[in-house]
Amino acid sequence: MATYLAVPLKKTWDVDLVKPLQTFIANTFSEANPEDYKHGLAEFQKLRSSMIIKSADKHESALEVLYRYHDQLHAIEAKFPIEENQIRINFKWQNTFDKESFFTGKRTMTIASGRYEKVCVLFNTAALQSQIAESQNLKSDDGLKLAARLFQLSSGIFTHLKETVMSAIRQEPTPDLQPETLSTLSAMMLAQAQDCFCRKAMADKMKAANIAKLCMQCSDYYADAMKLLQLETLRPLWPKEWISSVAGKQAAYHALSEYYEALKCKDEKEFGEEIARLQYARELMQASETRSGLYFIFAADASRIKRSLAEAVKDNDFIYHAMVPERSALSPIGKFPVAKLLPYSPPLSSGFKDLFEKIMPLSVHQALRGFENNKAAVVNTEVGRLREATELLNSILTSLNLPAALEDLGGATVPQSLLEKADQIRQLGGLRSLREKMDNLPDLLVRNKEILDEADRMLNEEESSDRQLREQFKAQWTRTPSTNLTAPIRSEAEKYRTILNNAMAADKVIKQRFNEHVAGYELLSQSNADIERALPSSSPIASLKGSPVVQQLTQLMEEVETIKAEREVIESELKEATSDLSAKFLRALAEDGAMDEDKLTSQELDRIYAPLREQVSGSLLRQEQIVSQIQSANNDFTQARSQNQSGATREQKLKDLAAAFDSFVTLKNNLDEGTKFYNDLTELLVKFQSKVSDLCFARRTEKEELMKDLQNTIAQRPAAAPPTAPSYQQPTAASTPATSTSEAPTAPPRTKKAPPRRPPPPSKAARAPTGSTPSPTPAASAPSTYAPPQAPPPTAPQSTMPQPQSVYGSSQQPLPYPAYGAAMPYPVYPPGNYAPPPMPQGYNPYAQYSYPQAGQPQMPQYSTPQQQPPYQQYPQQHW
Repeated sequence: MATYLAVPLKKTWDVDLVKPLQTFIANTFSEANPEDYKHGLAEFQKLRSSMIIKSADKHESALEVLYRYHDQLHAIEAKFPIEENQIRINFKWQNTFDKESFFTGKRTMTIASGRYEKVCVLFNTAALQSQIAESQNLKSDDGLKLAARLFQLSSGIFTHLKETVMSAIRQEPTPDLQPETLSTLSAMMLAQAQDCFCRKAMADKMKAANIAKLCMQCSDYYADAMKLLQLETLRPLWPKEWISSVAGKQAAYHALSEYYEALKCKDEKEFGEEIARLQYARELMQASETRSGLYFIFAADASRIKRSLAEAVKDNDFIYHAMVPERSALSPIGKFPVAKLLPYSPPLSSGFKDLFEKIMPLSVHQALRGFENNKAAVVNTEVGRLREATELLNSILTSLNLPAALEDLGGATVPQSLLEKADQIRQLGGLRSLREKMDNLPDLLVRNKEILDEADRMLNEEESSDRQLREQFKAQWTRTPSTNLTAPIRSEAEKYRTILNNAMAADKVIKQRFNEHVAGYELLSQSNADIERALPSSSPIASLKGSPVVQQLTQLMEEVETIKAEREVIESELKEATSDLSAKFLRALAEDGAMDEDKLTSQELDRIYAPLREQVSGSLLRQEQIVSQIQSANNDFTQARSQNQSGATREQKLKDLAAAFDSFVTLKNNLDEGTKFYNDLTELLVKFQSKVSDLCFARRTEKEELMKDLQNTIAQRPAAAPPTAPSYQQPTAASTPATSTSEAPTAPPRTKKAPPRRPPPPSKAARAPTGSTPSPTPAASAPSTYAPPQAPPPTAPQSTMPQPQSVYGSSQQPLPYPAYGAAMPYPVYPPGNYAPPPMPQGYNPYAQYSYPQAGQPQMPQYSTPQQQPPYQQYPQQHW
């Protein structure tokens, strides 16, 4: 017989961890090397399989496997969000206290949640700790120490689960994971840990006063556990021996506390108090035996208490003659709580190593992505300021026809700056290359829209199916509504939809700019000779060559080129600036358990880009000054040229070509960025569509399983009883079929005869002699008074023995345990070996008639032909 009680394990089933985790890592941590996690995923899968197999072994090696799997689950909580709308892995666990039924089976719960898996693994860890503690050799010091430690660890885990299970599961858990159940198990484990310390103290023969305090504390712990075990909502869960065992131990340790306190009184010559405490201890031990029943394990202690009491009474009667005080006058015994729950503190295994240590926590990864987004926003802002200022500068110079006007003073050749621009455009592919990029944009846009539309279609179909089934089955359709589950995914889809709409608006602007300067693109893509022929001729103005105003404008143009070159360098530095905040984020997460992402990001961005921002602002200020000087010098230059107006058409053509060049360069950069944007967006949308597809597939599988369960429930539901037949359908015993329909009007009315009474059960008549065969009772002459023959039932011997009464009364609810020393109300039987009288030979009361099926009247079946009634039709019975 087991000394301690152990908690059964929860049962689980195998799941595939590799595929969903591998897909999530590839989609989320795209920079991660597959070799960094491929081996870890295989080991993680193997670890869970070992956890399922090893849990049946009551050994510390099996406990170490559970520890390692729990620690790995705890480590990946921050890296892999195993949730219903993220990484969907359905973990199925069985209620540990359910009894198997042929119709309903064992109750299970399936949730796609890593926290639920962790809760169940922790429950099994605490349960296995209790099983290993229960199997220890309690006669050895090492066995008692290990058992006490494991019981305290188990109590700590159950307490932790009680406080966190509802927030972890976020739905109604199975009965074994209810907070009240976990609180009860924690109290029971703590009581058994104190029990181990009591046994250790008694084995080491410590002072009687200390043992008494230890035992009194143990009795209190068992009393707390007993109160929780007897709660009406929890009582049906426990195995039948638990309440009896705990209640018996509560009384037994109270008895032992009184016994050791009596030994202390004996040492202090308090003989009267010694006897009073021994008497109380004897009554408590009797109550423990009554409560425990078959599970009483304190027989040796009960005998020792009886012997001590007999010796104490004998010595007091003949020697001491001390007065025995009343029980109410006894001073209370102190308490010594040695056993304390050991708090849950991960990691549980020694030397744990994370299988995915090269993959950073998801919060850090998201913080780094946020930093990169903020960094890109800063870069784009500063680069945009530079480009906007450069475009403004180019537009001003174009409107002034600078520097082409300075190079075209002769009017006979193409300005060198224009030839350089034409050559640069030809190197970039000219108009043909620009047109191809323009034509590719709509195709890229359509491809992204189709991917996003397909994802929306799958979500809409899944939501429509879920809504239809929810309306059909109502409360029986218990899974998470699609509207709640897909809200984050729809928000992400809406974000992508907004991005596409903005991109479409930008494409329209690019197309307008292209159509505005397409003639200039075409001319600049041609040869220098073609450009020269396309330019109008003008008369030379040689007098302006070498004038101070021309020299001033030439110097200002050189400064403009210097500013542009500096801006290219600043733009390059802005784009190439790098920073690694992962170490800071990880340090903040380890030290504080959280990190101020915004603060750390802002500090790092200021450190990197504050000097570059100052350079951008300085460049813009220099541009304002130079533009002012250019406009002033150009006014003088224009006045000098005003005497000759023949070059106006040529000058306008040069302005248009300069504007076309600036537009070409800007447009090409925009098209390159747009093409890259659409390709990058396609990759994101493909991953998004894959996530939506996986979610819809998992929901479809979940729907099929739930439909199957509902079908089984409906099929096993008992059919409703058929309606009672109306009175006109009741046949009579004397009814005979009519010979002709014409006789019906003249036939006398028939009176409906009442059916005979149902045969009574066998009565307690005199028992027939052994070997005799009961003769059938003669049939009655009238059918209305006929009763089927009955075999003579046996008769019990006359006795004054009272009928046994149920201990639990008519309500079938167990009564509270009686007070200490009170006897249980067991039935009283007469002295001797009582046995009920034998049944008469050949008597079989079940063979007299068979029960009909529901709603179908049947003829009674008799065992012998002599017992048949004198007519063939018997009135119908209503069952």
